[in-house]
Amino acid sequence: MKKTAPHILNASTNLLGFCLVILTSLKLAKFQHHSYLNEFAVCAILCLVSSCTLSFLAIKTDKERVSGKLENIADVLFFAALLCITLAICIVSIDVV
Repeated sequence: MKKTAPHILNASTNLLGFCLVILTSLKLAKFQHHSYLNEFAVCAILCLVSSCTLSFLAIKTDKERVSGKLENIADVLFFAALLCITLAICIVSIDVV
């Protein structure tokens, strides 16, 4: 099985920084639809933090079976975070237009 945990860890940490910038920007700008954006941003942040942690543990563990399970869960959480980010971008796009 191809190891994707290092790629998940790299992408998750980058997107985590992106989400933290979004959340900070929303707080500073006092955006009017902040409740939905905050919820999606916080959901994405939680999924990305979990994804980072699980992919890191998948890299560090010596047990192949445990590593595969952790990697799969990290992958699902990463995809959920991508969906949250996509929804947040859609909300911002709709508000701008």
